[in-house]
Amino acid sequence: MIERIYLIAGEASADLHGSNLVNAINKLHPHIQWKGWGGQKLLSQGLDIDIRYEEANFMGFIEVIKNLPRILHFFKITKKSILEFKPDAIILIDYPGFNLRIATWAKKYNIPVYYYIAPQVWAWKESRVNIIRKCVKKLFVILPFEKEYFGKHGIQVEYYGHPLMKHIIEYRPDIDFRLQNGLSNKSIIALLPGSRIQEIKTMLPIFLQALAKECKHQIVIAGLTQHQALYNEIRSEIGLKTTVVYNCTYDLLSHSRMALVTSGTATLETALFGVPQIVCYKGNSISYFIAKRLVKVSYISLVNLILGRQVISELIQNEMNVDSIRKELNLLISPNHRRKIIDSYKELNSLLYVNNTSTQIAEEILKDFE
Repeated sequence: MIERIYLIAGEASADLHGSNLVNAINKLHPHIQWKGWGGQKLLSQGLDIDIRYEEANFMGFIEVIKNLPRILHFFKITKKSILEFKPDAIILIDYPGFNLRIATWAKKYNIPVYYYIAPQVWAWKESRVNIIRKCVKKLFVILPFEKEYFGKHGIQVEYYGHPLMKHIIEYRPDIDFRLQNGLSNKSIIALLPGSRIQEIKTMLPIFLQALAKECKHQIVIAGLTQHQALYNEIRSEIGLKTTVVYNCTYDLLSHSRMALVTSGTATLETALFGVPQIVCYKGNSISYFIAKRLVKVSYISLVNLILGRQVISELIQNEMNVDSIRKELNLLISPNHRRKIIDSYKELNSLLYVNNTSTQIAEEILKDFE
């Protein structure tokens, strides 16, 4: 009988998807004790938190190196807590740089490890497949092509759809969104400049400069309240009329005609709301130089990766500039081009939707302890 589970969610998305999984497990087995990493959503589901994910959200080679002493300290705290807690199982969610090391360590103590949201080893660091095969009891993937990929490598893998689908299907747009944010009935172009400070500093000025000339749309930025001062600073420098809406990206997407999106999960969310988009990314030049030589995939957006072809335009590093954005935006105005994108989005939906994703994963984990 399972009594204690240690869970590690090192990012905001992992906190969200992890909270749904914990909720599903608790409904099936309500007396489990939970401990680990997470944020407010996991805390609300009863997770006793050792480390808040906000304290450990490092992105890129340079940032990881600069914070290495802190990361090593987190390893020490986590290992000590796991040994004291004596869990029956560990659930790891995404966050591969840290979590695969924990999986390797846990194997030595014969603690079964379940991994949810697979490391993208098909893109880079394929050697990590060996760690997963040796140290992970079951792997739960969220991209349809991953089941075949990991299965070929001798890993016990299951695909129960993408967890984002539940949130988007259940979401109901705020009919007063425009009124509450001082927006007219004029069509909206949404700007999603990312969630990290460095992303916003890099992406948002270029987005705004590209729209500074003859933009016929309302320009609305998807913002996070903790970065309010940064948005205001950038908007003041560019001097373009814009609106920032805070913590309501889904409302914004449900009212938008098109979007400029920083590469990441937001590209998938934008597609699932049926909004034609341009995917953009520009990062630290050293990190990009290293990544360019390591990454083996043809696309950076999840939309194109899942569909296996270019459906939406990707502007990366030097190609992510004012002139290129303007050129691609002109294409998005074309009815035929928009229709092709939206038709492809329908195909994407059919590939990602599976009913009761979290419940099926919960059942798969719990049956090992019957």
